[in-house]
Amino acid sequence: MSFTSLRLQAMNSPWVRITKPGILFGNLVSVLGGLWLGARGMPALHLVVLASLGTMMVVASGCVVNNIIDRDIDGRMARTCTRVLVQGEISIRAAAWYAVALGVPGLAFLALCSPLAAAAGLAGYVVYVGLYTLLFKRSSVYGTVVGSFSGAMPPVIGYVAAWPHLDMAALLLFVAFSLWQLPHSYAIAIFRQGDYANVGIPVLPLVRGLATTRRHMIWTTLACVLASLLLVPLGYSGLLFGVGVAAVGAYWLSTVLRLPAGPLELGDPASLAWARKVFAGSLIYVMALCLLMALDQLLR
Repeated sequence: MSFTSLRLQAMNSPWVRITKPGILFGNLVSVLGGLWLGARGMPALHLVVLASLGTMMVVASGCVVNNIIDRDIDGRMARTCTRVLVQGEISIRAAAWYAVALGVPGLAFLALCSPLAAAAGLAGYVVYVGLYTLLFKRSSVYGTVVGSFSGAMPPVIGYVAAWPHLDMAALLLFVAFSLWQLPHSYAIAIFRQGDYANVGIPVLPLVRGLATTRRHMIWTTLACVLASLLLVPLGYSGLLFGVGVAAVGAYWLSTVLRLPAGPLELGDPASLAWARKVFAGSLIYVMALCLLMALDQLLR
């Protein structure tokens, strides 16, 4: 059996799919960006291994618990109806123990980097599982905002793993990545609005409409780019980072501003196409942001 076949077989395992590998990859990229920024250059290899592995295990544990809690609504949404617990591929009891087996050693690995890294990982976990999944997701339009706080923790974990101090750079990473989550998540809510409507999740586009959501997306995108750029005048990043972030940020913002004029409604083909472009632009931005954080530190 070829390596490619083995890899595909492993990725198709229910034990892998229940951890949401796409989310794990995104968090790995952001924790590495934070590591390079915190190290002010090349981080020590043991920190790269411990912070990356620890963050992915903690995030994976949170995703497993999210699957357990949301299995009732996952079965009624087109994009989640094939998830592992909905299909009964793993028992609830086994999934719960799996979450523990991932989360506890994951936090221990982060603690070996620094106590602050473990604290940031635990805080993100509590917000994602406790505040977002259990309390806000199904009951409040502000669920997306609350969820954004947990999504902003991986780059902070990376930063304080290499530089175990809470300073302005750590705060700016938290603010920038929290803001990034909002237009990214609102774009998903627009082109998946049917799923959210079916299960009664009060996302902003359904509660306040497309026009209000677009205004929120414009301002949060702009604020995200500005918060990222503040790393330059404060001396944490250099010219390469500033120019690169300004360029890719301008591209992303121009995509957000490009919704055709007119009385568009949710579900309109033009608004759906626009939301998908904003979503793609958000991925390009965050990948470029993390890459530029690392390259800038290496070249400085």
